[in-house]
Amino acid sequence: MRKAEVLFKDQLAGLLVQDDEGWFSFTYQPEWVEDSSKPAISLTLPKRHEAFSSEYLFPFFYNMLPEGSNKQVVCQLNRLDRYDYFGLLTTIAKTDTIGAVTVHKTESE
Repeated sequence: MRKAEVLFKDQLAGLLVQDDEGWFSFTYQPEWVEDSSKPAISLTLPKRHEAFSSEYLFPFFYNMLPEGSNKQVVCQLNRLDRYDYFGLLTTIAKTDTIGAVTVHKTESE
């Protein structure tokens, strides 16, 4: 199992998890959902208490990944499989993002 904190403007909004079978889940922090001043991180991931679950990396996060030669260079420099989307996301999206959302890998239990 791999986990990553999803931050919005450096505030913890939720947790992204990839389980041992490869499925992904995203869960908002309860405090984030209950605070009406906090936005959803994406229109495709509206605020709710229940976890989102998917066999594939959610499009919102997938669209944060580099493509083409940039992806090839990042994977080569970081020794990542080009299909390890979670690894690629936690490598690139901890600092290099266009918007307010960053993703930081955490220690798995």
